[in-house]
Amino acid sequence: MEQLPLAFRERYQMLLGDEYPAFEASYNKPIIKAFRINPLKANSELYDTKASGKVAWGSWGRIGSVAGHSVDHTNGVIYSQEPSAQFVAEVAQPQPGERVLDLAAAPGGKTTHLASFMQQKGLLVSNEIFRKRAQILSENVERFGIQNALVTNHAPAELVAHFPSFFDKIILDAPCSGEGMFRKDPAAIQYWHEHYPEENAQRQREILHEAIKMLRPGGELIYSTCTFAPAEDEQIIAWLLQTYPELTVETIDKPTNIDDGVPAWADNNPELAKTARLFPHHLDGEGHFVTKLAMSVSAEVTGKAPQLVKSNLTKEQQALWEAFKAANLPNFATEQLYAFGDQIYSLPVGTPDLKGLQVLRAGLHLGTVKKNRFEPSLALALAVHPVEFTNRYVLNDQEWAQYVHGDTFWVRQPEQYQKGWYLLEINGNGAGFAKLVDGQMKNFYPKGLRFQVRADQNNLADDMY
Repeated sequence: MEQLPLAFRERYQMLLGDEYPAFEASYNKPIIKAFRINPLKANSELYDTKASGKVAWGSWGRIGSVAGHSVDHTNGVIYSQEPSAQFVAEVAQPQPGERVLDLAAAPGGKTTHLASFMQQKGLLVSNEIFRKRAQILSENVERFGIQNALVTNHAPAELVAHFPSFFDKIILDAPCSGEGMFRKDPAAIQYWHEHYPEENAQRQREILHEAIKMLRPGGELIYSTCTFAPAEDEQIIAWLLQTYPELTVETIDKPTNIDDGVPAWADNNPELAKTARLFPHHLDGEGHFVTKLAMSVSAEVTGKAPQLVKSNLTKEQQALWEAFKAANLPNFATEQLYAFGDQIYSLPVGTPDLKGLQVLRAGLHLGTVKKNRFEPSLALALAVHPVEFTNRYVLNDQEWAQYVHGDTFWVRQPEQYQKGWYLLEINGNGAGFAKLVDGQMKNFYPKGLRFQVRADQNNLADDMY
């Protein structure tokens, strides 16, 4: 790995003392690849991915690499995420029915993990300030089959007017100096300089000022970083406690080798020991800092409760969706239906009015209304369980490869199948939609996602934080 900056080494030699040699040596150890299994899928058993062990916290984390063009990854059965980053949502553990904000959510590691706990119930607002990263976030939400998320594209201050004192839980995996990324992404070293942590700390305080305004009395704020810098970790929490006396630090259940925060690195407030530090020389992972704070139940409520969204479907759109649903998804439950042009969505219960919000994904994308017909989306195929769809066709490996490449293919034993829409299934999960005509499956896999499966390819997916 590239040489660590001298100022970085001197700082942590001073802070860590006798532990520093082991800390520095950890940067030359092999990177631990990991992923999470998706409990929202009909079948979460692995199909073409190998796991060599379990992550020490949580029930869904596995050790192993993810191939980006595997069945498991393409169908959203797994999500690539390094071990220490998986601890954040394990601390948050939102409950089904809660209102949750993932404030700096791209590329989607925390959002998909939070959704796993929520079980498609409640409202998960997943926000990212940068448009391109928000688009990647939206794609990962779709692949994971999440039905109760809004993906928004705003600066934190812009969200406050829409969600005053609104959320039960807010998760801020804050933009930071990324010292825990040096091993995984040596290019991150190039951005680091002696004053970089303090510069990031100022930005973190600005974001937290806005986040607090959106937390309801009695709610919880989970703050995390992937850096070791006290200025961005313990010192930020000390500042929060001083600035917002209605906040208190909650105890985190720390598995073996996860350390207490260090009060001596801030104001010597013993409450800071309740925070959690994940050091790479103590455990398998790149490193993280995590804190859970509670807002007093007597805290002041800011702003008015937002109005709930109302359906805006035309009679034609409603009729075409209802006809498709009756024929293909008779028992599938939708919530509030909403149209963005000719695109039809099922919004989560409790979705506020969307006026003024930049929304990239609103709940579950059902499909597109075209001339005299409704065409289902890939998102719907990835979200429904196969037993919910009237006509299903189980793909073999060759047919799956043809499908994701965009090819039509002949069905096996065509006499057993009637014409119409089919949910294509592999490993017990939906992979997409096709329309059977004269024994051939007409391919509806999105053109922008198509790829060629190669038996000898080594296409590892990037870790998604």
